[in-house]
Amino acid sequence: MQILDSLFGARAENLTRALKRTSDRHGLITNNIANVNTPGYKRQDVEFGIALQGEEDRLQRKGPSAIVNSGGSQRLDGNSVNMEQEMGALAMTEFRYQLLTDMTGKYFAGLKNVIREGR
Repeated sequence: MQILDSLFGARAENLTRALKRTSDRHGLITNNIANVNTPGYKRQDVEFGIALQGEEDRLQRKGPSAIVNSGGSQRLDGNSVNMEQEMGALAMTEFRYQLLTDMTGKYFAGLKNVIREGR
């Protein structure tokens, strides 16, 4: 992995982590949707927003998928899943994943162009 890090730099690692986090969030959201009628089920999500280095370090110490139970309003059966919220979050997560895959593709296309010396 050290060789890949030295070749591709921190950008490739950041893209990899962002894609993993987005994929993890997609899985949690679909799990929330699947459990919409499960009594007592608590909605789960992944923390996003890594803006500062200190925050990034804190999340890395927590693990790759800092899963949090979201409070939100609960129904009488104790379930906290809101279908409208989940569908909106799913659409946003799919958009984010598509954007990240496009960015990753362009990054590696740029590297390929450099390797071929612009030909």
